[in-house]
Amino acid sequence: MSDPLNLKDADVPRLPRGVRLAPDRVRGGTVLLAPEKAVRLDDIGVAILGRVDGAASFGDVVSGLARDYNAPEDQIRTDVQKFLTSLRGRIYLELA
Repeated sequence: MSDPLNLKDADVPRLPRGVRLAPDRVRGGTVLLAPEKAVRLDDIGVAILGRVDGAASFGDVVSGLARDYNAPEDQIRTDVQKFLTSLRGRIYLELA
């Protein structure tokens, strides 16, 4: 049985109100800021969330990353799905 939080290609992910990407001025890098929380992101997380703009579909995000990083789309889809599903489970991501 698939996870009910999994995204379909046509789903349009977005950051909910109060959640945003921000530079981490103390340690460097980028964090995902949410009320009372800060999640440090690696370069891959930044690349994924940089494409989550409330307009691009999940399929668009996957195909864009696969193209830009010259990587197999199936592998990118699996990794992006896992990352975004995790964020949805913590309510750091919603569907438009």
